[in-house]
Amino acid sequence: MLVLELLIVFGAIFLGARLGSIGIGFAGGFGVLLLALVGIKPGAMPIDVILIIASVIAAIATMQVAGGMDFLVAETEKLLRKNPKYITYFAPIVTYFMTIMAGTGHTAFSTLPVIAEVAKEQGIRPSRPLSIAVVSSQVAITASPISAAVVFFSGAMEPLGVDYLQILMVCIPTTLLAVILASFVSNFLGRELKDDPYYLARLEAGLVKRRDSKKVEILPHAVRSVWIFLAAIVVVMVYATLISDKVGIIAKQNIILSRDNAIIVFMLTAATSIALFCKVETGKVLSASTFKSGMSACVCVLGVAWLGTTFVTAHEAEIKALAGGILQTYPWLLSMTLFFAAMLLYSQASTAKALMPIAIALGASNVTLVASFAAVSALFILPTYPTLLAAVEMDDTGSTRIGKYVFDHPFIIPGTITIFFAVLFGFIFGGIML
Repeated sequence: MLVLELLIVFGAIFLGARLGSIGIGFAGGFGVLLLALVGIKPGAMPIDVILIIASVIAAIATMQVAGGMDFLVAETEKLLRKNPKYITYFAPIVTYFMTIMAGTGHTAFSTLPVIAEVAKEQGIRPSRPLSIAVVSSQVAITASPISAAVVFFSGAMEPLGVDYLQILMVCIPTTLLAVILASFVSNFLGRELKDDPYYLARLEAGLVKRRDSKKVEILPHAVRSVWIFLAAIVVVMVYATLISDKVGIIAKQNIILSRDNAIIVFMLTAATSIALFCKVETGKVLSASTFKSGMSACVCVLGVAWLGTTFVTAHEAEIKALAGGILQTYPWLLSMTLFFAAMLLYSQASTAKALMPIAIALGASNVTLVASFAAVSALFILPTYPTLLAAVEMDDTGSTRIGKYVFDHPFIIPGTITIFFAVLFGFIFGGIML
């Protein structure tokens, strides 16, 4: 029966990978049904995490409708055009912090055209900044205080004595350092644009065009909406600090709002404030691109997390007996497992939810768990992730292209280097801080 149940779990994950996008969540729910039919009681649904995602996305989408996202993109373009020769170093920093702030890597969509155009203007191979910028937007999810992956992971780690702030204190510097190191490597990958025969052929054929800088009208209250949203993030982090067991400013018995409840309350309050003070038509929020992608994430998390919890809860004792001690002896195996699982699941939160409970059940150390967390961001391995494909489409020089053998694309090396250093630094920083 155990073999049959494993086949159901991996079959559902494979089916979800084939369906793509929200289909991962669909297939996860289908897998729970199949497990129930063979006698496995469904595990707990990740309701709290889904509600947090929904509330964060509500605030982000409201800010987008108020013009806040357009304002951020315009400011990003100014920054990149002021330092065009260093585009490979600045572009990933920009996408990193946009993801940190928004809790979703899809913010990179808005900056990719700017990155491609600035690189082309400077005669820099666009694949260099584009590849590391996309990877940076993915790995930053594991350092964002409001991302679904961090919220879930911190909840799973709290019973082990590692709180939300400790995770951020490890993940933010380690992932940022990894991105910076990988950007230096990326700056030397591939031929120089002027020596690339593929680019020269496209240039001669008239396929490489110069795009004029697109002027976007910034709405009157766009800046205000950004400040309201940023203030909400700061309040979340300050409140999490005040109620942290490690800080102990507010005693546990005096806490009225839990951390999860606080995130939901502050994000919905931010959405309310933006709607009121920035004169947002709330009906438009439902059609915002960030709202649609966020609701898709909710379904994906529901299906995959529920599937993973159902299987792990039913076989926790067997899992410990079968693989007890392995992660203590070979802690790097967890990061490798997460790395390849993320390739199929296409979601940091879904990967964490599917495998982190198993790692915890196996008795992996706190340092191993936190250090390996960055590996859930390996969404760049298969060249099918939306931001990766968008980067390919934005680069009409042809330098950012998918080769004949699926894996021979420009995102593999920067992405693998970023994950490697993030995990390595995670073990170092985690060993000191945890």
